[in-house]
Amino acid sequence: MVACGVLVAVAQLRADLSVVGGVELVVFLLLALLLSPWAFPRSVSAAEAQRASAVDGRPIVYWRPGCRYCLQLRFSLGRLARRAHWVDIWHDPAGAAAVRATADGNETVPTVVLGDQTVVNPDRAWFRAQLRAS
Repeated sequence: MVACGVLVAVAQLRADLSVVGGVELVVFLLLALLLSPWAFPRSVSAAEAQRASAVDGRPIVYWRPGCRYCLQLRFSLGRLARRAHWVDIWHDPAGAAAVRATADGNETVPTVVLGDQTVVNPDRAWFRAQLRAS
C-alpha cells in the first residue's frame, strides 16, 4: 500500500497535481496502517493465549491481517481490545488449527473463545459487553 501510494503521488506530481498526489498518498498510508497488524494489540501465540486465558479469564480473539471483519471488531472495541488475547492465525499455525477445529475446517475469523464458548464472527455489541464484564 505504501509503495502504491508513493507511485501514485509521484505520478500526480509529474502531472503538476501535487495537492491531489499528497491527498492520495495520505489515503494510501492510512489504508496501509489500517490493514497492518499494527492496528491490533500485540499478538501472542495460541499456546500463550490459552495459558493466559486460563489464568485471567480473558477471551482469546483469533484474527488475521487484512480481514475486514477483524478490523470492524477491533475498532468497535476501542480500548476494550486490550482486555483480550489476540492471536494472528497467519503467524501461528496452532492458532489457525484451533480456528479450523471450531469453524468446520475453515479459517473463519474473527473467532472468539470465551471460557467454554466459541463464537465465529461474534456480534460486536455482545463482545463489548463480555469484555466490560471481565
